[in-house]
Amino acid sequence: MIWTRRTWMRLGVVSALCAVISSLLAFRLQDAGAQSMIRLGSGFQFMHAMATIACATFIQVGARNARHAPAFFLVGSAIFSGSLYARAAGVWDGGDLALALGAALAAGGWGALLIAGADIDGGDA
Repeated sequence: MIWTRRTWMRLGVVSALCAVISSLLAFRLQDAGAQSMIRLGSGFQFMHAMATIACATFIQVGARNARHAPAFFLVGSAIFSGSLYARAAGVWDGGDLALALGAALAAGGWGALLIAGADIDGGDA
């Protein structure tokens, strides 16, 4: 698979769709704690799906190194949100390590965008 802007945008859209579906499923749950976990996970996933899509714009305006950020966003949000979804469903309680790892990876994506942003407009202020 070639990691192009089109690929990242499509994966971002799929992630956003999954986040929306997850948030809709939260309404079917009776447990308030499980609902809260689903809402937190879907919000985190949706935010990073939108950031993934925004990376295409960064790349388009000259920040070529922004191509590294989507992988961090998507993998980080999958780990973070997925662990919350699994907890809410009662199928896994892997502790807080998965949450910390997912958040750290997503933060890495933001760091990659910060660094890539220096290349926008040819690095001019």
